[in-house]
Amino acid sequence: MKAVGNYLIIQKVEPTTKETKGGLLLSEASTQDIRYIKAKIIDPGEQGLNKDDFIFYDRHAGHKIDYDDQQYTVIKVQDIVVVL
Repeated sequence: MKAVGNYLIIQKVEPTTKETKGGLLLSEASTQDIRYIKAKIIDPGEQGLNKDDFIFYDRHAGHKIDYDDQQYTVIKVQDIVVVL
């Protein structure tokens, strides 16, 4: 699977849960801005980004694709807010 044009293929990163010293479980999702979603770049296409970089993108962007029992999202480069 390869991205073409102004698109890239990403995979959403599931939020993790951390336990505090007092025993409370805190979800990473509770501390994130719900407008943006963290994802890993699977195929950057021709955009000058690197495979396996992490990004934040607008949660309303792109569309989902199921391939080899995995779910990916295809977004436009301009939907990226931050590259980590």
